[in-house]
This record gives sequence, structure tokens and C-alpha cells, in this order.
Amino acid sequence: MLNAKSMGKTDIVIANGHITEIGTDIATTPNDTIVDASGKIVAPAFVDVHVHLREPGFGYKERIATGTMAGARGGYTTLCPMPNLNPVPDSVETLAVEQDIINRDAKIEVLPYAAITKERKGLELVDIASLKDKVCAFSDDGSGVQSDEMMERAMTEAARNNVIIAAHCEVEELLKGGYIHDGEYAKMHGHKGICSESEWEQVRRDIEIAERVGCHYHVCHISTKETVELIRKAKARGVKVTCETGPHYLIFTDMDLEEDARWKMNPPLRSAEDRAALIEGIKDGTIDMIATDHAPHSLEEKSRGLKDSAMGIVGLETAFAALNTHLVRRGVISLERLIEIMSINPRKVFGISGGANVGDRADIVILDTDREWTVDSRNFFSQGKVTMFDGRDMVGDVVMTIHRGNIVYENNSK
Repeated sequence: MLNAKSMGKTDIVIANGHITEIGTDIATTPNDTIVDASGKIVAPAFVDVHVHLREPGFGYKERIATGTMAGARGGYTTLCPMPNLNPVPDSVETLAVEQDIINRDAKIEVLPYAAITKERKGLELVDIASLKDKVCAFSDDGSGVQSDEMMERAMTEAARNNVIIAAHCEVEELLKGGYIHDGEYAKMHGHKGICSESEWEQVRRDIEIAERVGCHYHVCHISTKETVELIRKAKARGVKVTCETGPHYLIFTDMDLEEDARWKMNPPLRSAEDRAALIEGIKDGTIDMIATDHAPHSLEEKSRGLKDSAMGIVGLETAFAALNTHLVRRGVISLERLIEIMSINPRKVFGISGGANVGDRADIVILDTDREWTVDSRNFFSQGKVTMFDGRDMVGDVVMTIHRGNIVYENNSK
């Protein structure tokens, strides 16, 4: 039983992995396990619908075991790993390779994606019907589906099977060798930029197709003001479109960049105007959820500077603290809204079990919103150590993560 105290004293009773009772001063027995959460926030645990756990194929970057432990440390009980793996999960047989590792090593729930196209090459559609009951959604993340015809076929089949197409949106012919945002920092330092149109132009195309065929279309890691406005207008028309953005896009801009690969990810950090639009999208509900795009690489792969290093940073172990520090404590959004976009909305949109209400699977996070600490990537559970938050002071931390009624992470820091 959990004794939580925020506004008064609230007890939560967990039995057989589910919440059975919520009330005040509930009687206990000597056999009960008591967790004292007095003065803390008890909330439904977080869900990240966009992570890279790197197995099978790239275990030197991350493993299911380390990535899920990083998730537990960050307050997550469900992670949805993207399919840029080897083998690519594009069939029942190749998905089984990933699922076997998940069954063996995962510390929390892992719901994988399947690819949209065979080997993520954009040329041949996967058999969506055979895979739909085994995955959370379909994505070619890491690359956008370039062919209009292929995306329409995928969305038509997805609508027929009532599944989500989650799109990494990137028009490859517009990239022109860019690797950071095509903005002031790139101009000042002689870097090749990635234009905003490379993202929003494909979002525009996909919204048109989704509206026509009735597919549930989810836009991954949005970063531009134009993308926000396209999705806002589409929602107003009744298009079945949802989207996510990452913590880093809400906190930093391209003018925060340094000549260090900690600042290199795809899509890149954009302008102050883009960040303002993303924050407004969080406030007005245009943006449905936060996803970290946790993308671990080896230190060697991230040691080659902005131009030549691999794209991607880690984020599972810092997401709540960073957003609490930079958004909640500064009055940009409420704690309730943060929990909504980190936990409640991703569960609703992707149909994921768990929560903090009677009858729910007991997936719970206990938060200390006032704890002060400093990020030290050497202490990460993740094999990936590259984050722009390294060495930064945070306010707010995860005290405990409970999955299916079991404690999967407990913070022993004072």
C-alpha cells in the first residue's frame, strides 16, 4: 500500500498488480508492504512512445536491459522502441527476434513498432494485418517515406486495420547535406543547415493523405512552427492526427548550440520562434505528448563534432526533471499538464494499459518535485552518456517507479 500525501492523506492499495482501492486511512495488515510517499506526488507512470533500444543489431549502443532500466529510473513503465534495427522488424519472423530479447531482458513493458516498409527502404509495404496485434504502431523512423504512393498505400491499409502510422517526416531532397538547423548558428559558424521545410512539407503531404483515407496519423518529434500550425488546423477539421515533441525542443534553440555533438539530433534544435510555437502547441493541446527520442550511441560515434558525429542524444533519465525545471517551475505549464502529456495522453492515444485509478494496472511514479540534483551521465543506467543536460542543475526527480505493482526503481539519493 502506498501512503501518499499531497492534499491531505491518500492511500492507494495494490493487489495482484492492480489498484484495488483509493481512500484515506485505509487499514493495513502486518503482511502489507508499506511505501511512505508523504509529501510526494503519486501519478500514473510515464510512457515514451519514441525510443531507440538498439537491440537486435546494435547492442554496443544500448541493450533492452539497460534501456528499460534507464526508463524505470526516469519514471517510465512503458517504452515503444523504433524499428531501425537489424533485422528490421518488418515481418512476424523478424519481429520475433526483437520480442525474444524483450521477453528475456526488459525491466518494464516494451511495446515495439513494426516498420512501414520492408527493411525501411520505402519500396515494399509490410503485411500490416499479420503484425498489427504484435506491435504498438508502424513507423519507418530514421527516414521518411519518400513516395506519395507508398504512403497512401500504407495509410489505406492502416485505416483498414485500425492501426497507427507514426511518421518520421523528412523530405530527403531538401536536406542537402545539412546536419543542424538552417538558422543563425549555422550561418555564423559555417555549418550546413537542415531547412524547416524538409519536415513540414512531408507533414503537409501526410495530413492530406490521412484526411482522405481516414488513417490515424501520428507525427514523430515535431520541431517547427509550420508543423504545429499544420497539425492545429488539421485537428480543427477533424483529421485523425496526433503528434509528439521532445523535451530538448521545448528548452533549447539553435543559438544554444556548441561545437559538440551533445547538441546534434534529428530533427535539429530550431529557432526561438519554433520553440515558442511548440510551447504554445503544448498549452493549447495541439501537441498531444512528450517523447524523448532516446537515441544512444557509443562515445566514439559522438566524438566527431557537429558535422561528423551520429545524430541522437539520450533522454529517458532526465526528461521529467528537465521539463519540471524549465517549464513547470517557471510557470509555463502546470504539473498536471506535464503528467497529462507524459503519461495520460500517450496511454489514451496508443491504447496502453496502466495508471493510478482503481482498476488500473498499477503503473505508478512517485515524484519529488522539489528535490535538487545535478545531472551526471556517468551515473546513467543507459549505455548512452551523451546529453546536453550533463552537469546541469535540476529541480524535481523520480523517487520510485512501480510497474504491475512491483517496485522496479527506487531512488536512494538524499
